[in-house]
Amino acid sequence: MNPYPIELRQRVLDAVDNKLGTQQEIADRFCVSAIWIRKLLHKRKKTGSIEPAQRTQGRKPAFNREQSQELDELVAGQCDITLSEIQEHFKGRVDCSLRAIANNLKRLGWGYKKKRYMRQSRIERM
Repeated sequence: MNPYPIELRQRVLDAVDNKLGTQQEIADRFCVSAIWIRKLLHKRKKTGSIEPAQRTQGRKPAFNREQSQELDELVAGQCDITLSEIQEHFKGRVDCSLRAIANNLKRLGWGYKKKRYMRQSRIERM
C-alpha cells in the first residue's frame, strides 16, 4: 500500500489546526482513519516533518555493486567455476550461502549448463 501524498497530509493537518471539526469528523471527510491523524500529529510534533517514512523492507543483498562486478568478471574468466569455489574466493569479505551466490549469478544473467556458466540467451522457452 502506498503512503498518503504530502498534499493530503497537509490538508488534513490544516483542518485539524483550524479546528474544522473533531478528528473523527475530519477523518471521515478526508477518508482516512482518526488513528492515522493522531499518528501524523505525533510525528509532526516529534520530528517536525510530515513526510512518509522510507520503506526498508526485505533482506539486504549479500553482494554490493563492486563485489557483484567482481563476481561477474570472475565467472567470465573461469566459466567452469563451482559455487563452492566462488564462496571460497569471497571468504572473509562476503558471508553468504551457496543459494545467495546462485541468486546473484542469476541476477547478473549467468545460467548453469553442463559444468560451466554461460550467459543466458534472450530467447524464451515455448
